[in-house]
Amino acid sequence: MSAESVFIEQMLPDDLPAVVRIERASYPDPWSSASFSREISAQPISHPIVARRDGMVVGFVVAWFVVDEVHIGNVAVAPDARRQGIGRLLMDTLESQAVAEGCTYSTLEVRESNQSARQLYGQMGYRVIGRRDRYYRHPEEDALVMVRTLSISGAGK
Repeated sequence: MSAESVFIEQMLPDDLPAVVRIERASYPDPWSSASFSREISAQPISHPIVARRDGMVVGFVVAWFVVDEVHIGNVAVAPDARRQGIGRLLMDTLESQAVAEGCTYSTLEVRESNQSARQLYGQMGYRVIGRRDRYYRHPEEDALVMVRTLSISGAGK
């Protein structure tokens, strides 16, 4: 399957069970259902979106739009839906929304050991600009801080 049959929509309270399942399958120190619920209610700053295929949530992104920056807080795709372009579709959609809201750059943190995410972000034009020592817990690990300049077309520079 590919991302062609996937639709991106705003995250809704009914999505929380699926989002939490994906989160728990993706991260050793997962966000709680309450954390996601707060993000759904924290608009206009918070922008939680989901990817749906055949009516089922297969991925999500939570980001914050602050002045001219979009900060990616959390991204995950269901294990059986990975490597099908869904993560890229989520990121592209979010960045298009950010540009429409006046954002000119995007930032995120990624586990240093998360090679698949780092590869995706690199392909999208993100570059490493710093490190946050012991940013992650369980297991403890440094985060790489990455940034990407956004253009009017949504393409990186």
